[in-house]
Amino acid sequence: MAVKQILCRTFATKSTFNRCRSPKLPMAASETSKTQLSGPAMNWSAIQTCSQGPSVSSLKVKWRKDKRMDDVMDNDKRWKLCIKVVREILKEPGQVIPLRYMEKRRERLRLPVKVTTFLKKNPGLFDIYMDRIKPKTQPVKFLRPSDRLACFLEEEKKIKEDNEFLLVDKLKRLLMMSNDKRISAEKLIHVKRDFGFPDDFMSSLVPRYTNLFRVVGTPGDNPSYLELVSPDATVPLSNIERRAHEESRKNGSPPNPAFVVRLPPGMRLKKEMMEWTRNWMERPYISPYLDARHVDQASAEMEKRTVAVIHEILSLCVFKRMAVPILGKFCEDFRLPNAFPKIFTRHPGIFYLSLKGGVKTAILREAYDNAELIDRDPLVVIKEKFCQLLKEGYEEQIKKEQMRKAAILQEMQLAAIRNKDIGVISDENENVTTDDNARDECSSAEEGFEEQAEEEPLKKTEMLKEMQLAATRNRDADTIIRYDNDIDVNNVMDESSSD
Repeated sequence: MAVKQILCRTFATKSTFNRCRSPKLPMAASETSKTQLSGPAMNWSAIQTCSQGPSVSSLKVKWRKDKRMDDVMDNDKRWKLCIKVVREILKEPGQVIPLRYMEKRRERLRLPVKVTTFLKKNPGLFDIYMDRIKPKTQPVKFLRPSDRLACFLEEEKKIKEDNEFLLVDKLKRLLMMSNDKRISAEKLIHVKRDFGFPDDFMSSLVPRYTNLFRVVGTPGDNPSYLELVSPDATVPLSNIERRAHEESRKNGSPPNPAFVVRLPPGMRLKKEMMEWTRNWMERPYISPYLDARHVDQASAEMEKRTVAVIHEILSLCVFKRMAVPILGKFCEDFRLPNAFPKIFTRHPGIFYLSLKGGVKTAILREAYDNAELIDRDPLVVIKEKFCQLLKEGYEEQIKKEQMRKAAILQEMQLAAIRNKDIGVISDENENVTTDDNARDECSSAEEGFEEQAEEEPLKKTEMLKEMQLAATRNRDADTIIRYDNDIDVNNVMDESSSD
């Protein structure tokens, strides 16, 4: 009955957790989302390999897509691409590069757009200036880190220096999980960004801790290894064991290491898988720091140990995830089976296998709540500051664009006002011209009236004179006529009297 209750607690969850019920097993109430998949911790010598039920290799669980976990990969696309371009330029002599040279590296960097388009979409990272590639050549465009990016790089360096003890502990734990307490330097350099190690940690970090690390061979040569100088006699606690001890101190109960299981929404395990899980849960938790050379690779104990090793590796990663091909490079070092990728589908409540970007990526489910990282590594702040840098550059570009549009609008308004003023002035000029013409006409009329007024008396005088002269002439004519008539009458009378 205790086993049944443990199994039910494995799949009984609240809120964001998924509920998986089996008709054969009653559902038990659970006060916490953390579920126990192992019994009390035991010494390695007490662990015996045995097989109950179906073999591990025969178990098949269909992969199920989880959009919320895929969003984890989608949310980092822009950040990863920008970091890749920044590192490419920082590797150049003087940390400068001609723009056309970067354009030729687009395919290798997997830039989906032209470099100029990338710079417009991600302002604030680089400055563009003109310089000559050779003394006698024409100046061309160059790229160099902006002042804002230079400040970020200094801040990143300081954050890693402040967390140096954490980086040393991660490096030490990786070596302690390996079979011979040493790992190829080339492999460690390949995963340096997954764990947050500085780019030059083999030459800057390792030499400062000669009491812990020793380089076998010359760095850069093949082969060269990094190994522990004197491995600790005590086995360090894994992330799961530390959490169990913290809960033990709070609750006052014996520590019981347990995995956290969060099944995808709507997922139910088949009967065969339920039976295998029931047997698998009865087995004790196996520390990834214990030597497992004598354990059968096909046993359920090795399955438990492999889950613990991958869980611990992902817990040491900054973002609690790692590409499966990169994990495969450490199969020999951590004694992982060749078919270890099947673990991610056999334990969908512990891991999620993302296929985004054409690369299989193992993600630790318990570290995320939906697409938000809740199990935060101290070095995550570096990514947040870089994203803030991108945000500030984008906001600055928006402000500049708004100012540019405002300047254009203001210029257009001023131009419209100027055009309106010119129209008003033209109208005023026309009105002034009309008024002037009217005034000229009025003046001319007034002058005409004045001249006419001045000439009128003269004309009247002349007319009066003429009339007087005419009247005089008329009187004289009348007088002459009357005189003539009188003469005629007299003549007639004289003639009559003569007769």
